[in-house]
Amino acid sequence: MDKSWMHADRRSLKFQIGVDNFLKFALANASDKSSICCPCMKCCNIDEFSIRVIKDHIYFNGICTEYKQWKWHGEPSTMNNDRVAESETVDFHPDLGEVGDENSAAFDNTIENDVAPIPLSGEEVLSRVKGYVGRKFGKKNPIPPWKAGDNQPRPCWKKQSVFFELDYWKYLPVRHVLDVMHIEKNCCDVILGTLLNIPGKSKDGAAARMDMVRMGIRTDLQATPGPNRSKFPLASWNLLLAEKKIFCRSFFGMKVSSCFTSNVRNLVSMEDLRLVGLKSHDCHTIMQILLPIALRSVLAKPVRYAIIRFCLFFKAICSKVIDVSKLKQMQADLVDTVCLLEKFFPPSFFDIMIHLTIHLVREVELCGPVFLRWMYPFERYMKVFKGYVRNRNFPEGCIAENYIVEEAIEFCSDRFLDEGATTAGIPSKSLSGLCNGCKRLSGSVMVAVPYKQLQLAHLCVLRNTEDATPYFIEHMEFLKLIFPDMKKKKKWLREKQNATFADWLKERVANEMMLPHNQVSEALRWMAGGPRDLVPTYSGYHVNGVDFSTKDQDNKRTVQNSGVHLVADAMQVASAKDNNPKTRDMDFYGVIREIWEVDYYKFRVPLFKCDWVESSKGIKVDELGSTLVKLNRLGHSNDPFVLATHVTQVFYIEDPLDSDWSVVVRCPDRDYEGTLADEESDQIEVEHQPFMPTMPSVDTFDDLVGHHPSIHIRDGNEGIWIDN
Repeated sequence: MDKSWMHADRRSLKFQIGVDNFLKFALANASDKSSICCPCMKCCNIDEFSIRVIKDHIYFNGICTEYKQWKWHGEPSTMNNDRVAESETVDFHPDLGEVGDENSAAFDNTIENDVAPIPLSGEEVLSRVKGYVGRKFGKKNPIPPWKAGDNQPRPCWKKQSVFFELDYWKYLPVRHVLDVMHIEKNCCDVILGTLLNIPGKSKDGAAARMDMVRMGIRTDLQATPGPNRSKFPLASWNLLLAEKKIFCRSFFGMKVSSCFTSNVRNLVSMEDLRLVGLKSHDCHTIMQILLPIALRSVLAKPVRYAIIRFCLFFKAICSKVIDVSKLKQMQADLVDTVCLLEKFFPPSFFDIMIHLTIHLVREVELCGPVFLRWMYPFERYMKVFKGYVRNRNFPEGCIAENYIVEEAIEFCSDRFLDEGATTAGIPSKSLSGLCNGCKRLSGSVMVAVPYKQLQLAHLCVLRNTEDATPYFIEHMEFLKLIFPDMKKKKKWLREKQNATFADWLKERVANEMMLPHNQVSEALRWMAGGPRDLVPTYSGYHVNGVDFSTKDQDNKRTVQNSGVHLVADAMQVASAKDNNPKTRDMDFYGVIREIWEVDYYKFRVPLFKCDWVESSKGIKVDELGSTLVKLNRLGHSNDPFVLATHVTQVFYIEDPLDSDWSVVVRCPDRDYEGTLADEESDQIEVEHQPFMPTMPSVDTFDDLVGHHPSIHIRDGNEGIWIDN
């Protein structure tokens, strides 16, 4: 009998026809026509009424969707021992995978054809917990034992929440928000613990293997008994010893930018081949960015892609900007991902934390982006509270007193200080040395640079100055007039302009300055005269809230702040004979070699001198959307300079598949301009790299896996030894 109408809208024709058919069925099987169990959400088959009253209750309260077998209305029970033998069993389903549970009666490899349950509304939850008011907890008031022979299912409620005393609580679509931070951390711990077989954190073990044998699934993973120990073969989710070394060595060699995460090297134990001491933010960066990179050369491709799909889901759900129209597809992708994980991981892997991810998309749809309600701001503010503690015997008192004093000072400063003053009793921080949000992080070294290099730096400043743009256009028209035969050769004209523009501009501005009412800006006057011959160089520079450093400085430190990324309008030259190249936006990746301040006497302009990666053969994008660069293949040597304010910071991680290539990771953006006035601004993080990687297609998994039964066992003779 079709029962899908129970999930339909009560105003729909499908629901009306379903109710009429149900009432006819119940009336035909009832012994007492005037006393029939009411299956509405309020009565739950406890109260008995006539057919007319039951119909009103169903339309008013809704029918209990959990009541799938109408045993109280005459439907014969199918929960017997013959059900498993008569049901259709499958060893491997390419779309749904294997579905498992700790209860073997529920995990029988049958194809699940039911629709996903609809989340309960507040009114429906309240109707179910009405009988649990006044429940007392404690050892002296134990919960009465539940008997398996009862007709009613095991209750999942213990008490009625006190929040239901609020009149509006039952009408809220989301009454308790899930904490994405801890869900992500627990999922990361489960994945790492299972892959590396970490004791206490792995979901794989003797009990999990024996449960699968008892359930009749993946029986080839059972133990081979020995005299003193039993050997379990390595499953699809276990890393080989060589893969563990590659996996841990990849993490051990990662150098990330400052303020990105903690030192990854300190989280790796090469002796035990495991990751230790992971905090919540460490799991956040590992799950979304570092883990997909470390997995590039380990595990079978289907297993690796399934884990990467799970990581990319967290990357998408934690984005600052989410397209509402794509949430439905995101939910469908997550369901497919969990089904793919069920193909390769044991049933014990799927605890409550894996299940909670299914509800995250719905909460985003109802509550907005995740970053507005996760726990990171509270965890960050707890660090401020811990800094208030001076007497460890009374931490609460120290926090309370310091907080009150801080609030009192801020209150007084808002009312008694002059306008523009921000501190009371403490001199404000000096803003000297700042140039467009930039600040030096080291002492300067004066260097006499070659004339050609200085002219390239000078040309870079001029090309990125708005006041000089009309002069570039005028100079190009002048070149076309002087060289009419070269008018159509864009490449030659561009090279000629680069070689002659600085001298032409100096003369052009000097002539214009002789006019009484000229429009030359003061900045352009100083630039036209050219920079000083001596250039101050630095090893570190602060630009718009981000710290940059040279490659030589990074070699001495545990962080990597020398990687840069630039999107610029550039000419695409097909060959050396191409005189009409096309112009379009291009991505450039490089490493900072030197940091200059080009001195124009009146002001200075910070520049980065970089080693740029060749665009044609030094940059590629893999099938998952990750950008890889070959740092030893350099190009663009005739244009090494870039304004410090025009680049974004990236860092490079060596590709485990090929050491010649490196994976590009973009650093998180920040929602403020570089300033020293706000100390707390250093902790404001918007998000990591925007969600751009490609989700591995589900269709490719069937081609990779097929119906091969040994996909669950790793090749080789390695195994897990358990004492008998």
